[in-house]
Formats: sequence, C-alpha cells, structure tokens
Amino acid sequence: MPTAPAARVILAALALLVALPAAAQERRVPASAQDVRLSYAPIVQRVTPAVVNVYAAKTMPRNPLLDDPVFRRFFGVPGQSPEQVQRSLGSGVIVDERGLVVTNNHVIEGADQVKVSLADKREFEAEIVLKDTRTDLAVLRIKAREKFPKLDFADSDGLLVGDVVLAVGNPFGVGQTVTQGIVSALARTQVGISDYQFFIQTDAAINPGNSGGALVDMAGKLVGINTAIFSRSGGSQGIGFAIPANMVRVVVASAEQGGKAVARPWLGARLQTVTADIAETLGLARPTGALVVNVVPGSPAARGGLKMSDLITAVDGQQIDDPNAFGYRFATRPLGGTVTVEVMRGGRAVKLAIPLEAAPDTGRDEITIASRSPFRGAKVANISPALADELRLQGDPEGVVIVDLPDDSTAANVGFQKGDVILAVNGQKIATTADLARATREPSRLWRITVVRGGQQISVMLGG
Repeated sequence: MPTAPAARVILAALALLVALPAAAQERRVPASAQDVRLSYAPIVQRVTPAVVNVYAAKTMPRNPLLDDPVFRRFFGVPGQSPEQVQRSLGSGVIVDERGLVVTNNHVIEGADQVKVSLADKREFEAEIVLKDTRTDLAVLRIKAREKFPKLDFADSDGLLVGDVVLAVGNPFGVGQTVTQGIVSALARTQVGISDYQFFIQTDAAINPGNSGGALVDMAGKLVGINTAIFSRSGGSQGIGFAIPANMVRVVVASAEQGGKAVARPWLGARLQTVTADIAETLGLARPTGALVVNVVPGSPAARGGLKMSDLITAVDGQQIDDPNAFGYRFATRPLGGTVTVEVMRGGRAVKLAIPLEAAPDTGRDEITIASRSPFRGAKVANISPALADELRLQGDPEGVVIVDLPDDSTAANVGFQKGDVILAVNGQKIATTADLARATREPSRLWRITVVRGGQQISVMLGG
C-alpha cells in the first residue's frame, strides 16, 4: 500500500493526466521517487553509435610573396613555408545504414577534405553528396562498404513543448557528449539562421562543436539536427535551436535520389507578415497568417486559385502564423499531387488545392564575364523561376542576375554581390546574359550601371 503522501502524488499526477489534451496524454509525469531515479542510459546506448564527429579541412592559398627568396630573407621567413589549412569541427548523424550522414552545411562549407569519426573511434574519409545553404544542411557519404548504425526519423510535428529530449554531439572537441533538456518552444521563426526558419528550441546544453549533432526523443528517434545557439559568452546559455526532422528528411531524400539540389515545391507567390495595423484593417482579432501580396501568372499558386490579398491561415489543417511557418509547411510537402491551403478571402474561409510542382529551371545560360569591365569575374545567369526562388529574389524579376563571384574578382572589388539583378549597362537594357556580354565587350571610360539589390533599384557610375 502506498503511503498517504505517495498516494496524494499519484492522485495529483492522474488528475493532471486527465486534464491534458489527447495529444499529450501519452507523456507521463513522474509519479514517484522511483520514477525520478530512472535512467536515460538505454536510449543513449542505442543512439550514440549513429552520431559521428565531422572533421573538415580547407587548404588556403599561399601568399605568393612567400615564394620570393628575397622577401623571405628580408623578413626572416623560413624557406619552406607550410600551406595554411583551415579546419572546422562539428557533428553528424548517420541516417542510412549505407553510410549517409547529415550535418550542418556551415560545418563543411568550402572544405576540400572531410572525415568522420565514429563512436568506436574508427575514422573514415567522406564525400559531400549534397549541400543546401537554404536549410544549412549537408549530406555526406562514408567511403566504406559496410552497414553502419543509424537513427530513424521521428515525426517532428508530433513534438510538444515540455517533451524531454537529448542532444548528442562533440562540444569544443572534448569527445562525444550527451546533454538532457526539454523542448522549450516550437516553430521559432525569427531566429535569422537560414531561409527556412521553423526551429525547435531546447534548453539541452548545445555548444560549439555540437553543430550537426542529434536531438533525439525518448524513443531514441531523431527529432532534429542541432544547428545554433543564442549566447552572449560563446557557450550554452540554455537557448539552442535544431532543424526539425521533417525538414531534414526532405534534404536526405533528395540526396538518396542522386540530386545535387533539394527538390522542393514552388508556390509562385510572395507573402507578407501580418502586422497589428494590417490585422486591424482585415478585422482580425490578432496578427496571424501570411498575406499574399503578389502571384506569378501561370504559377502553381495562380492555377490553384490563390489571389492577391488572400490571407493564408492553414496548410493541410496546420495553422500558419507567418510566412516563415508557411514556407516550412509547404517546403516539407513531397512533389506531386496537391496541398490544401486555407485562406480568408473577403471575410469568408476558402479552401484551395495548390499543385506541388518544382519551379521550372530552363534557359539559365550561365556565363562568366571575362572582358575588361566592372563585371569581370562575375558568373551571371538568366533568371528562371527556380533561380529566383533559390536566390530569394523579391517580386517577379526578369533579366540577368549575378550567381557567383570570386572574392578577388573585379566585380567583387567594385562592390557587386551575389543576387544583384542587372537591369541596364550604359543605357542598354539587359534582358539576357548575351546582352550583358555584348554590352561589356568593349572597354569604356565610364560605366553607367543600374541594378536591383534587395528589391531596391540602384544606379551607379564607375570609371573604366
């Protein structure tokens, strides 16, 4: 027979359980001191073999002055100056027994050599299969023919605030470490880490080196990839962020299918956050939803019936609070078929079936400008819907955009940036990359250039 105090604890726990919503009733509050003494060790033993350390190395170019014997002698530099190697350390998770590892893109960005170290101390070379800057995720493949331990994905949409989670990684390079905490918040959309902002927030200690590591639930399944922390000191202050497993699953699926880029559905509409003023104008009790401010003709949004001024409130029955929430919900839907989007239109609730299709990506015609002009060294392309979506260009842009430029190029030195849309050069309208090649073929003493950056049109004059 339980003692009177123990009985009261059990009755209180049962009363709390009855009061919980159905989705939360599978969780259980510890009802006795014996429950509190339970251990996470069985989960840890099952999870840690699938969490790896990721070592990335990038060889930095040597200063050519170091090859000059006079320079070396004058400044006392040794004759054989070693190459500089930039190294980074992070974590990763094996998600396929054939050796597919998911980690953060920022862990391996720019690396020309990647290695992974397993919990059993074995080390393997790895190749980069796919990089996705928009989610800050990357997929690696271990160069070995054997079956590896892996983690299964959980449905991250089933998480509730207060759920217990474990974070596994290699903080500060001290070795594999497990920390415990709870889900502090869900659907964090104002973090500013990547394009798709819809993060799990946890107070499980996450530190530098944990990036790319696993956030797991009490079933030992992967609910997220640890990505960032909010910290004033550089160490954990109880505010960490993880990419939800449902987004990770999309990136891994693209890698498994051999893609070099992630296949995502394209909406073809621009959305705006609902402010308090807009909510008052629309007669809303609170600022929520995503307001449609532009629809691309012929896009899935247009063919599905979405119109300007529609207020998107839900996707497949899941509430939408802002454009970032919509972006996550929409991007995690598989291509093919349709998705149900609920909107408020003129005070009425309307349900629309939006086709789930990839953005068309034809006619880029990428070229690198080699002529003596302010654009020298820049790689430019014709704007396709896929490229506009990839670069997050505002509105419905047409023309030519800078897609890449080396740091030491003329274009970079004069101030051009990736994503700049070129409208005109010396009075000539630029509609295609061929137009830009012709406009920059001959040297000029003065260059008059019009570009769009971040939705703002800028006109500049540069000397030849």
